[in-house]
Amino acid sequence: MRKSILMGLALVAALAFVSCKSSESSYKKAYEKAKAQEMAQTNTTDQVETAPVTVTPVVTTPVSTTAANTENDRQERLTVMNGGTLKAFNVVCGSFSSVDNANNLRNTLVAKGYSAQVAQNPETGMYRVIAASFDDRASAVTSRDQLRGTYPDAWLLYRTY
Repeated sequence: MRKSILMGLALVAALAFVSCKSSESSYKKAYEKAKAQEMAQTNTTDQVETAPVTVTPVVTTPVSTTAANTENDRQERLTVMNGGTLKAFNVVCGSFSSVDNANNLRNTLVAKGYSAQVAQNPETGMYRVIAASFDDRASAVTSRDQLRGTYPDAWLLYRTY
């Protein structure tokens, strides 16, 4: 009798352990429920209406092109990398430590119609992508201001020899 009770208890314990095993279908149900909640949340965020944006006009002050303003221009010695020539005032659209990155931006500018060049500052090793080069500062400032629509960090560089 004692053996039968022990066998019965062992059978019940074995069945209890086997029945506690989670099935693949319960994981699948939980996954589908979470996915449905994610989709519902995505749909509600897609339906949110945005308020109209009012654009305020930008007021710009004219830049004086007198020689006194040349103190704001950066000055560097440059070595042209692709065989072109640089004039005194240059509009720089990008500075890179990698020549490949500089050449990629140069190619983009050339495709847009600029006579872009890559020049290296031998002291720092930085490659400057020059979109345009001018003899006078006024033309360089005008070009820089136009380029700032696409390249907001464009700046003037005065080439020292």
